[in-house]
Amino acid sequence: MDRRYWRWSAGAQLVRLPSMMAPLAFAVLATQVTGSYRLGGLMMAVFVAAEVIAAGPVGRLLDRIGVARGLRLLLVLCAVSLVALALVSAVPAVMVACVVVTGALGGGLAGGVRALLGSVVKPTSLERATSIDAVIVEIVVVGGPLVVALLTPFGGVVPVLGMAGSYLFAALLVPQVAVSRSRGGSWPRIGPWLFCAFGFGHLLSTIEVASLPLGQRVGGGPATAVLVVALLTGASVLGGICYAWWGPRLRLDRRVRAVLLLVGMAVGAVLVAFGWNWPMLAAGLVTVGVWTGPLNTAMSVHLQTTLPADRRAEGFGLVFTAQAAGFALGSLSVSVLPLTAAPLLGAFSALIAAACIAATPVAKPVTVEYPPR
Repeated sequence: MDRRYWRWSAGAQLVRLPSMMAPLAFAVLATQVTGSYRLGGLMMAVFVAAEVIAAGPVGRLLDRIGVARGLRLLLVLCAVSLVALALVSAVPAVMVACVVVTGALGGGLAGGVRALLGSVVKPTSLERATSIDAVIVEIVVVGGPLVVALLTPFGGVVPVLGMAGSYLFAALLVPQVAVSRSRGGSWPRIGPWLFCAFGFGHLLSTIEVASLPLGQRVGGGPATAVLVVALLTGASVLGGICYAWWGPRLRLDRRVRAVLLLVGMAVGAVLVAFGWNWPMLAAGLVTVGVWTGPLNTAMSVHLQTTLPADRRAEGFGLVFTAQAAGFALGSLSVSVLPLTAAPLLGAFSALIAAACIAATPVAKPVTVEYPPR
């Protein structure tokens, strides 16, 4: 990987960091303002809802005005909105409005950032670059709450200002790329891949959100939730590293890879569902985790090579929205279903997604352009 990739990666992680900080940052700010974390829960709910609703339209806008230029504008506007949130932190209704604006502006950021990757790495390096990125994302997921914890002693609004700063630094790192157009490409059938993203998020959330009761079921205390998440995350990092090395050498069609990986995750979810003792639960967590990085990479690279160049921000935005919707459904299922049933439902969702992808005809690849140095 060359310098252009690492610049893109640093910017991508800074774009993602505020979303990882948001749950705890909003809770800290709400507790300071109202004495309760409940307003923070409402702020997070409307933040996610605004992101999901706006992801497709914002992605389409980025494709129209130029992804790099549009990202810089949106990142600055997101930072301004968060600064406004910090300034009006004494008025709960206005706080919620600022959060809605931030979520709507940021809905297409993840898709836009991902759409730029094909312009900063050579086509032959795309799979390895995506795998490395999947590993780094796991660090950002863990690092977001840690950053909030480090900033909170300086004041309840400081973590929110930290989120704004992350967006501003990300805007400085957005790479300069040439505007590219697909040649002979058309909007592919991405419905099965949207369901793949949905099933992926659904299955993972039934385990991540249920980490505490899963640990308690095998006789552990509250601290075991950390161990459950650590096993899942560690296996995901290991799988991503291995796939970064072996993935580019595989000759299997990415549809076949996705089907096998979804089935592997489903098997792991079944083990988790019936994991009444530590060995079986750990086996299930590792089985689920080790396939998450490779599946995310296979799905991402397939879309990169089949989406038209002038629709990629929109396409990736829709995929991330589908994944978020799956995560939301998984979270809901954990709250209303028995502990055994929730992971089984996630496994069923993954198997349905695998069947949909298996029935999808081979998509015609479009040209992936890499600008000259």
